[in-house]
Amino acid sequence: MFEFSPQEIAAIWLSLKIASIAVIFSLPFAIAIAWLLSRKEFWGKNLLNGIVHLPLVLPPVVIGYLLLISMAKRGVIGQFLWEWFNFSFSFSWKGAVLASMVMVFPLMVRSIRLALDAVDIKLEQAARTLGASPLKVFFTLTLPLSLSGIIAGAVLGFARSLGEFGATITFVSNIPNQTQTIPAALFTFIETPNGELAAARLCLVAIGISLLALFASEWLAQRQKRYAQA
Repeated sequence: MFEFSPQEIAAIWLSLKIASIAVIFSLPFAIAIAWLLSRKEFWGKNLLNGIVHLPLVLPPVVIGYLLLISMAKRGVIGQFLWEWFNFSFSFSWKGAVLASMVMVFPLMVRSIRLALDAVDIKLEQAARTLGASPLKVFFTLTLPLSLSGIIAGAVLGFARSLGEFGATITFVSNIPNQTQTIPAALFTFIETPNGELAAARLCLVAIGISLLALFASEWLAQRQKRYAQA
């Protein structure tokens, strides 16, 4: 039962690769947007907040379709990328990364923003009055104090990316060894005669990876808490 086929192994490694890259590339932007929404007041803030969280309420297939008409080779942006840089997101793992980034971004922003909101702004103001620059305050005070929320957001994004299906399959299809992640492979095996065992194996793998990620997040958060109290 636990002998994985090459297709299953490829789907597992591809999912881990896509989820890791999606989180790594999304995290700096998520921190920046979360800080902007937490610390600044400006015209259009509610609009920006709504746009950021739109993937949470839209069907994933809609997100995939929007990516398809904008980032495919004949899309508004994708055509420019193809003609000028010979680069395309269509039907490749890079497109799956982009789809995952869009879907996990609001979850990461929300988690990080809550952590930033919990940081006492008076501490930042005190550091500024002592001569610290805004960047120094952010990197030496705000960021360390909100690190647990950042870790939680990253892990949540990673777990969500592992389960991403609708936007990915709509944008880059379900191509073995190219765009077939664990959910897509599960769908394929469910629709294939005698594919129940393969589907069960991938289901167990997905559960195991997600649990490991959550345990790691909790361990890192507890370690950060002890460090902050020391």
